[in-house]
Amino acid sequence: MPYLLLTAAIFAEVIATSALKASNAFTVLLPSAVAVIGYCVSFYLLALVLRSIPVGIAYAIWSGIGIVAVTIIAGIFYDQTPDLAAIIGMGLIIVGTVVINLFSNTVTT
Repeated sequence: MPYLLLTAAIFAEVIATSALKASNAFTVLLPSAVAVIGYCVSFYLLALVLRSIPVGIAYAIWSGIGIVAVTIIAGIFYDQTPDLAAIIGMGLIIVGTVVINLFSNTVTT
């Protein structure tokens, strides 16, 4: 169950961050509202996750997957293509997230 909540928290954060870009610094109402609500939902769900998963592990997964997902969405919707260094860095984030989940004894459920 904690990983399902973490997935939902990541999804809400990715939507919020994408809407934040569309809000044009909170000058467009609908994307601004989506951003604020999305972040509130994301942080609430993340707080629930922290009952079961250590904060460092949960935050690493939440932020790492969020970074990659937002970058993909930015490439699709905002034509913001990452350069090679950014792609390599995000690859390392993905590898780090996998290593944490597969090999860390810190992860508890």
